[in-house]
Amino acid sequence: MRRLAWLVPWFVLLLLGPVASAQSTSPFPRNVLDCSDRRGILCTEVYDSIGYGGAYTGHDEPSLLFYSNVPGSGNTSIYRLRLPKDPPTLPKQAGNGGTFNFQLHPAFWFGMAVCDDQSAPNPGGSSVGPNILCKPKSDSNIFDGSDPSKADYIGKHPGTAFMEMQFYPPGWFASCDVTQWCAALNIDSLSENANTGQFNNSACEAAVGDEYVNFAYIQTDGVPFPPGSPSPLGPFVATNANTLFMNSGDELVVKLEDTAHGLKITIEDLTSGQSGFMVASAANGFAEILFDPNGNNCDFTAHNIPSDFHPVYATSSEHTRVPWAAHSYNIAFSDEIGHFEYCNAVTAEGGSCTQDGIHDLDNGLPAGVEDDFGCFDANFAIFFGLVPIGGCFGTDFDFDGAPYQLVWPGTFTNAKLDRSVHPQPVRFTSPLFTDSEGERRNYHRVAFEVDLPRIELNTNPPCQRFSASGTGCVNPPVGTQFYPFFTTTGGEEGENCRWQLGGVHIPGTVNTFGGSSTTEFGPLLQLFYPVVGGPSFRFNDFRNVLDSNPCPAREEE
Repeated sequence: MRRLAWLVPWFVLLLLGPVASAQSTSPFPRNVLDCSDRRGILCTEVYDSIGYGGAYTGHDEPSLLFYSNVPGSGNTSIYRLRLPKDPPTLPKQAGNGGTFNFQLHPAFWFGMAVCDDQSAPNPGGSSVGPNILCKPKSDSNIFDGSDPSKADYIGKHPGTAFMEMQFYPPGWFASCDVTQWCAALNIDSLSENANTGQFNNSACEAAVGDEYVNFAYIQTDGVPFPPGSPSPLGPFVATNANTLFMNSGDELVVKLEDTAHGLKITIEDLTSGQSGFMVASAANGFAEILFDPNGNNCDFTAHNIPSDFHPVYATSSEHTRVPWAAHSYNIAFSDEIGHFEYCNAVTAEGGSCTQDGIHDLDNGLPAGVEDDFGCFDANFAIFFGLVPIGGCFGTDFDFDGAPYQLVWPGTFTNAKLDRSVHPQPVRFTSPLFTDSEGERRNYHRVAFEVDLPRIELNTNPPCQRFSASGTGCVNPPVGTQFYPFFTTTGGEEGENCRWQLGGVHIPGTVNTFGGSSTTEFGPLLQLFYPVVGGPSFRFNDFRNVLDSNPCPAREEE
């Protein structure tokens, strides 16, 4: 088995944006996970662009949201998950071979809102009204009013981050391994006071970015180092002998639960018998970054605040969301799609594409100037024993790459042909949560949500997400041949119901929710965000809230 531990920091340098030299006095200066570049595929999608010079940033996230008004639903989640297998047919540069998981999604994840008093919208809690800090696992943190004069104004919301428990498929440059999956706990924070418009000082922006990330792999011993540290001030962690690796097709139990010293993620691999965990604790190196907009440095001693990260809310509903994120969610599953386009030649490894691959729409522009960034040559992949294709992982903002073709599971009517060239779907249960009496319970309602309006800025016509009508914001987006949506399977005769993502022809499918992304994700959703002069209304998502949970999990699971 060939581990690609060397690949992780290299991937960060080449794929997640321009190298940012840490201008801090951290004893371990590092090149950060730069969320402000359009290639930042591991970062939470923000409500507006944080790219340098107003450049486009963002990624495509079809999501499932889980709602309950019962305390415990906002801070514990237990899932069953089956890691998908790749097809037996290898991908080909002409696009007429198989499609592997890394082409559809460099990651998928389970999410939860967590406290970070140095994060947006109100870092430090002192810019609007009283000094409001985050009280873990409490709905007293809910501030979702649109009137700045009211006590519940969203700008008074305590500082909040978003946790994504991410899973990475094998085989290419964003992978941990040639053949196996790995997983990591990510916590994304935004260093901005939304009420004043201030960001952190320029030294901290250079060192960790405006959106900073705590990152740690799931480990069999729960220890995130050596080498590295989860802290945004680093150094960046790498895989080691104790990193949990998993095989395609493995059946997992994934637990998200709070502890005295931070949110704990546990993965039990029921197939291999292995397990791993990670606690988002100060002892493990997790940290907030001091919000110091008037400072002139990012001194490690003063600005790296070792922190235990705890869930924000007691419950999960339309009222529990990260106020600076594009999505409206708290407890959620999301796929990270729109990050692979075939490319036949590159300027340099990790650079731009100079010869477009199959499906690429040039929109009247020269090759490589549309959205083809973070690109690698097929021969380079072969040299490292990876799947022998060339392509790009930059954000596909013209929606013409592999994830927008008929290559998802269930897009062919012939099941045998579909399975020969398409991967199996990711399958997972609705989560169970633990109530105040220690009983496991199902979430009562679900919602389908996708952030297409947030990323349709470069379509023709562009999405008018700041208008009153949302003209030009469409689902599926312009340029797509196919857009994936959620279906269910199982749920009868004691069998656990499971969610899956793809087309309508996945064998065993029970409910297709209208049979298209248009019907499933529903109407435009207008959200409001705290800004200087208070609030800004915009369309960032389509959302369809169901009045029940059509795919409950069996409580013994």
